[in-house]
Amino acid sequence: MVEQDPPRHLRTGFDRAAEDYQRTRPVCPPRLFDDLMLASGLTGGDRVAEIGCGTGQATVPLAERGLAVTATELGPALAAVARRRLAGFPAAEVVTGSFEDWQPAQAGFDAVVAVNSLHWIAPALRYAKPHGLLRPGGALAVAGCQWARPAGAHRFWTEVQEDYRAVGYAGDPPPPPEQIGPRPFPAEANGLFEEVAGLRYPFELGYHPEDYLAILASQSGTRALGEARSADFLARVGRRLRALGWPELTATFVACLTVGRRW
Repeated sequence: MVEQDPPRHLRTGFDRAAEDYQRTRPVCPPRLFDDLMLASGLTGGDRVAEIGCGTGQATVPLAERGLAVTATELGPALAAVARRRLAGFPAAEVVTGSFEDWQPAQAGFDAVVAVNSLHWIAPALRYAKPHGLLRPGGALAVAGCQWARPAGAHRFWTEVQEDYRAVGYAGDPPPPPEQIGPRPFPAEANGLFEEVAGLRYPFELGYHPEDYLAILASQSGTRALGEARSADFLARVGRRLRALGWPELTATFVACLTVGRRW
């Protein structure tokens, strides 16, 4: 079965609430970025292209490590927040537009980085375009955060599954963190990249209930339900949180990093 291009309305939907996105989206642990530097062979001053930077959740850590980052971001509001956060890093820039359409003045990047973004790129270009942007031996680093549910999680994380099912939400409850392993490159990357690292990083984040509802509203799966069903879903989750006393929530994630060398 041929994979279709991701729906554009879901790709652009994150831009509607850029400040909520910045405040609530999980950021990969610092150790992941340290390992990214090491596995990719990067040092300060190296040129990096970033795919879909959002509000700079990965761009800022990369710039803090001395890299010259050129990031693409489809959403103008998200890009504006990212530029604001990168104001102290003159070697970092954000280009508003799609990664697929972007034509840099100079290729030969030392690395291409995609954090929670590569799956939004058209399949035909997902690995081919990074390969074309890299110098020989350059690195493609792909990272992302997956929700998990440990055995001792607050009862909310189990009971909220009723609200998912009530609106016909596709998918299963998040797996326990120990069942989430590294994510190897798929077959479509064969011949383009030699995988050199596959690492995982379990971590936790605390959320106020209002912030959890904000991150839930911004997720593509929620928006894919359509206006009426997504509103119903968020209202159900809000009522459940109130019934439980508006608890502080501890969310569990597993971040994964995969690095490949350009053939």
